[in-house]
Amino acid sequence: MQALVTTNNPLRLVSTKLLSYLSPKAFVGWQSPMQLQDIAEPSLPAPDWLIAKTRLCGLCGSDYKQVFMNGRVDNPMTSMISWPQVLGHEVVGEITHVGAQVSKRRVGERVLLNPWLSCVTRGLPPCEFCQQGKLAQCMNFGAGHIARGIHHGNSASATGGFAQRVPGHESQWFPIPDDVSDEQAVLGDPFSVSFHAILKAPPPERGTVLVYGCGTLGLLAIAILRAIYPTVKILAVARFEHQANLARQLGAHLVLPHHPTKQLVHRIAAEIGSTLNEPWVGLPMLNSGVDVVYDTVSSAETLGVGLRVTRSFGSMLVIGVEPAKTFEWTPLYFKEINIIGSNGFGVEEFEGQRKHAMEWYFDFIQQRGLDVTPIITHHFAMRDYRSAFMACYNQGKSGAVKVLFNNFN
Repeated sequence: MQALVTTNNPLRLVSTKLLSYLSPKAFVGWQSPMQLQDIAEPSLPAPDWLIAKTRLCGLCGSDYKQVFMNGRVDNPMTSMISWPQVLGHEVVGEITHVGAQVSKRRVGERVLLNPWLSCVTRGLPPCEFCQQGKLAQCMNFGAGHIARGIHHGNSASATGGFAQRVPGHESQWFPIPDDVSDEQAVLGDPFSVSFHAILKAPPPERGTVLVYGCGTLGLLAIAILRAIYPTVKILAVARFEHQANLARQLGAHLVLPHHPTKQLVHRIAAEIGSTLNEPWVGLPMLNSGVDVVYDTVSSAETLGVGLRVTRSFGSMLVIGVEPAKTFEWTPLYFKEINIIGSNGFGVEEFEGQRKHAMEWYFDFIQQRGLDVTPIITHHFAMRDYRSAFMACYNQGKSGAVKVLFNNFN
């Protein structure tokens, strides 16, 4: 079958990095670590696994950050992956083959992939966190009968959706309701990431929140906040005008440009009626502030600004992943702000019930009328992957938010 295969070949890595200083197209060039190849059909590592034909696959920010080499070599997550990789974990598929012990899924079903390669997928009894439904914190990502990896796409045993077919454990595939389209379903993974983050630090009634960053996760956070907390004022920070327009469409009350940062801080202060503490140099700090910041970028800049505009005893959710840099963090201790990391999703408790986040997503579509498909801006055939990734790289020019592969021939 055809797949986009990524390797850790040192020569390809070094040459791509050097050539990228001449042109960013080098990241998807002939010498890059990711290439379209013919590979063997996926096999079933255990009889409770199945194979699905890929119908749609979203390009996650983590996918193109890896392709664009936006990271650090001392990142401890490098110890939890294996090679070669076929990226892509936002997968809608159709089951084509089931193992002998698969009992809940059937050939022909449309399914949505829950990509976490937690204990049950590895043939292991559930660890402490898996027992609690906290699948993204599984303690056995390097154990069991499949290769090391956190989720589909970064394990050599579990090819992701940048391929014509995807293997997965029976428990990972959620049946898609008949009245939910493929394009709605494919947003189930990023919806779940934003939903999990919001539930970790929900805003107070009639409070004010700031959604920092209006890419996929930020826009979905806005839509979720509007759906379940109608009395909360939602401020948002967008880098590009097309993101700002979508943020307003999905429910943000005020969308602010990300630069200049000093003006951004002043605008937030004016909106919530807070006075400012102006330092000798640098950015001011609000005396009051927003109740919660959902930082979907998590760069040094957004963390620095976010801490300055959060109220005392408020919360700041770190949802994005950017290479670490220094920033001024005095407001953290001075205001006693709670910084909370938010990774992935699993079984989530909401309104007194516990369900997997993807099941909650289908409920939101069917019972609350949630429609977040406007964030899907581009479709590409997998063979045109170079154009797809460059649309993500040049999103200010292309207008890209969520980019999909929708043709795998």
